[in-house]
Amino acid sequence: MIKMLTIVQIFNNNVALIKLNDDRQAIVKGKGIVFQKKKGDQVDVNQVEKIFYLETAESKENLYFLLKDIPIDIVTTTYEIVDVAQKTFGFSVLDYVYITLSDHIYGVYKRIQANDYHESLVPDMHTEYPTEYRIGKRAVEIVSNNLHIQLPDSEVKSIALHFINAHGTPGADKLDESLTTSVNDIVQEILNKNHILRTKENGNYYDRLMVHLQYLVDRLNQSDTHVSDFTESLERNLESSYPNSAKIAKEIYDNLQKQLSATLSNNEKLYFIIHIQRLINEQPKNKDFNGGTYNGK
Repeated sequence: MIKMLTIVQIFNNNVALIKLNDDRQAIVKGKGIVFQKKKGDQVDVNQVEKIFYLETAESKENLYFLLKDIPIDIVTTTYEIVDVAQKTFGFSVLDYVYITLSDHIYGVYKRIQANDYHESLVPDMHTEYPTEYRIGKRAVEIVSNNLHIQLPDSEVKSIALHFINAHGTPGADKLDESLTTSVNDIVQEILNKNHILRTKENGNYYDRLMVHLQYLVDRLNQSDTHVSDFTESLERNLESSYPNSAKIAKEIYDNLQKQLSATLSNNEKLYFIIHIQRLINEQPKNKDFNGGTYNGK
């Protein structure tokens, strides 16, 4: 039972990072829950409407990483979606989903606000990935409720895609630092060869690729090598829409497999295309396939 909630950091009147009496940390939400309070004060347990536990070191790092450029309401909405996926659907995810999903929701939110949203042609996957699809439907409801925007139906598939790619057991494998270094070296060599450098303009996207590579090491031995009709269809769409990004992504994908003597799932190639497309800001050749899903801008 929760007895003490000590404020570690206040994000706004309704959201704070707290330390529990067992020294764990969590994000708490509640109307006016920390109004006129300061760091070190106690939070009234009865005012807590939602609590999201930060169970791993990675989850704490990801929180601060996200808060650099994503509003707290977007971040807590993401945490709520992941919490529902885990508790309601029994769906295990790797921690990096907090970053990819927050990026996605924030991008969609901004485009809807700017009246610049284009539905993405993500193939239907409700038969092949029924649980992820149901999570996507629930996520759309949560976003609409929390952020007061109406998401198009196509966002069910878009959000489901994030859970398809992040399925796994957090902390199942300890990170192999030497392997992580090898992965980073291989990828950065290819990026440099293609004149893709970290700049002020693309810094956020570059950092997110580095985070993805960190978790890639965890997934090396968990990869599902089965290529579904959904994956093949999505890959074709991405390759035709972003040919330059796809070419560089394939080079990364092939070199990682060759130099690490490892097998990567096709999903990894898809995510490499998405990351590279963001870094080089390649515009879609197929105008109907307009970053509504992938481009976090």
